This record gives sequence, C-alpha cells and structure tokens, in this order.
Amino acid sequence: MESERYGKGLRGKKKFRAVEVDENYGGCKRIEALFKSKTIFALWWSAILLQCKAQSPGASSSSASSLNALLQDYAYHALVRPHTGIIYPGNVPSNLTGIEIAAVRLRSGSLRRRRMRYNEFEIPAGLIVQPYVRRLVLVYHNLGNWSSFYYPLPGYTYLTPVLGILAYDATNLSATNLPELSIVVSESFISINFTNVTHVLRGDARCVWFDVNGSPDFQNLVSSNTCSTYRLGHFSIVINSSEIAPSPMPSSPPGPVTTPGGSKNSNAKAWKIAGGVVGGLVALAALMLLIYCIRQRKNKKVGQLEQHADAGVSLQTARVGNTQIPVASGTRTLPVLENELVA
Repeated sequence: MESERYGKGLRGKKKFRAVEVDENYGGCKRIEALFKSKTIFALWWSAILLQCKAQSPGASSSSASSLNALLQDYAYHALVRPHTGIIYPGNVPSNLTGIEIAAVRLRSGSLRRRRMRYNEFEIPAGLIVQPYVRRLVLVYHNLGNWSSFYYPLPGYTYLTPVLGILAYDATNLSATNLPELSIVVSESFISINFTNVTHVLRGDARCVWFDVNGSPDFQNLVSSNTCSTYRLGHFSIVINSSEIAPSPMPSSPPGPVTTPGGSKNSNAKAWKIAGGVVGGLVALAALMLLIYCIRQRKNKKVGQLEQHADAGVSLQTARVGNTQIPVASGTRTLPVLENELVA
C-alpha cells in the first residue's frame, strides 16, 4: 500500500511536471514568434542603414540628379523676360551658399551657325541638340566648395571646382524637373578653361567628366588648365591623392575648417554607430532566446516520455542489494485440498 501511494504520488508529480513543461512550451512558441519578429526587425534595420548610406548626400547619383533639378529651377527664375544670348546669373538657396549658377536662352539654329563663350566654356559652332527643340536654355554650374560633397572621388583630390553646363527646353520657363537635352558635336570639341587651378609639386593631373547620374570618366588634359569634351555634364581637374607631395608643417596649427554638410556627416556617423550597437544587442537577445527555446523543447520531450511511462501499469519495487527493481505480485492459484478425494 505504501509503495502504491508512493507510485501515485510520483505519477501525480510527473503529470504536474508535464503540465508545467507544456506551459513552458507554449511560452517557447511565443518566444519563437518573437525571435522571428526580432530577426525581421534586425533585417529591416540593416536595410534602413544601407538605404540611408546609399541616399546620403554626395554618396549616390540621386543626390547629383536632385541638385541638377533644383539648380535648373532656380536658374529659370532668373529668366524674366530674357533676351536671347544674354547670360543671366541666378541665386541659390541659403543652404547652398557657395554655388554659382547662370542661364542663357539660345536658338538651336544659332548653335549650329555660331560659336560662343559661356564663362569658362568655349562652345564651337556646329552643335546639334537632341531631341530637337526650337529654343533651349544652357544652365551653368560652379559648385565651388560643394564639389567633393556632391561628386565624391575616393582616392583623388580636386584641383579646381566642379563646373557644369546642362541644356534644357526653353518652351516653358516656369517648368521644373525638366529632362536634360544632349548635344552632338559636328566640328570641334567644347573647351573648358579652368581658372584658379591649385598648383601641385608633382603628379599628373587629369580631367574628369561626370554624366547626369554622377558617373565619372577620366581624360587627359589639353593643357595645364584646359579640358575638352564633346558632351555636356560636369567637369573638373583632379589628381591622384597618392601622387601629391606632402605639404610642409605649418608654423601654427590651423583653425577648425567647416565644410558644407559637416554636421550632417557627423550626425550620419553617430546614427550608424547607434544603429550598430542596437543591432548587436538585438542579435544577442535573439540568440539567448533561441537557446532558451531549444532547452525548453528538450524538457518537453523528456516530460512527454515520462508521461507515457506513467500511463502504463505501475509495478511495485523491491530493493535487491543496492538496486531497486520492479517486482510483480504472486499470480499463481494456491492449492486447495480436494475434500472428495480425501474422503
């Protein structure tokens, strides 16, 4: 009887443990769902960081295209009752101080017959505009100290500001986000005569051309400060940074130099660092939750095995030496004297 009560108590304890394991397993399922959601969150956060990095100013072609569209809008504001062939300087917003723009309206036929000088650009005769428009506007850009910001060239140093010239349709001078027109050079190349070229002690300077998407293409100089091209876009003179001779040590340390967008870059770096820390903590927490779920699954399997074992017929136990083994009660029928035979 005592062993039977012990067996019932043991089975009740094991059943209670199985119920407890089932409850833990239900929590494990919730944790697994939470783990999946945290994994999705981590992937989503990484995608946001990559997208922010890809869309940061000066790091993607979209920023250059957006700048072109913005400068086209402000350049067109200067064309109030414009005269053909007259250059009109424009104004830029205060957050782009240092950039110079201008606009001139021309007839397509004039470009085929005449040559013209447009600031640093020498435009020869024989230019054909594609697609054809009756009138067009040539928008001039001088990015100044914003050159490396919107057109970064890793491994190269700018010796001149980035200069640009783009063509747009002049049918509607109030239009915005106009597509750029292309040109075909039929006689001679367009020349760009750069001024204020930074002098370097050694190294081979090269011309660089950027298309409307910001992709660079390098060419040789025509002279020390002149580049030639057969297409529109943005141009500058650069040199490989490894070829620049080290400058002498200054007598006194220079003051801090503020570059456009410096605060934005520092904020972007701070956000990236914070995002990396948060992502690491999320990944660590997710790993710990996964380990916990694996352990709970093992405990559930053990509980199920014990529950199945208790579902059978319980046996009494007896100790034989140092081992406790199950024993069965006697099942043989005891002999009974046959009264008739005895009589």
